[in-house]
Amino acid sequence: MFRFLFLLFLIVPLIEIYFLIQVGEVIGAGWTIFLVVATAVIGAGLLRMQGLSTMQRAQLTLAQGQVPALAMMEGLALLISGGMLLTPGFFTDALGFLLLISPVRQALIKRMMANGQFSAHSRTGETFRQKEDGHIIEGEVVDNNDEDRHLK
Repeated sequence: MFRFLFLLFLIVPLIEIYFLIQVGEVIGAGWTIFLVVATAVIGAGLLRMQGLSTMQRAQLTLAQGQVPALAMMEGLALLISGGMLLTPGFFTDALGFLLLISPVRQALIKRMMANGQFSAHSRTGETFRQKEDGHIIEGEVVDNNDEDRHLK
């Protein structure tokens, strides 16, 4: 994981610099800076709308008595998208805008959840992983009343 993050922090800035230079040569430095700032402003507005929509879906799911797992994961994806949109550059902006598209975001989240790539940690240090192994244990719930336990 450390190696992946190291490569990510090394390669992404190089890609951004390359794109900034290429676009700057074609349209000029001033317009390039304008585009970088404009994509950040537009992205922030779109992110706000998507975030409010996701929060409403989470509240609706909670009102139905369910855990809003998908909405929470969408919120995390939107947070990552916001970070990408606020990072100056065209490559991260493109990735950030892709994550703002709801069907793309949901497909990515569902794929990652299906692969079991998420885990949670409790305060006691326990780790819970979502894993889909296909094994189903069938059973039946038997409700024993207190009356049955006492001798008469």
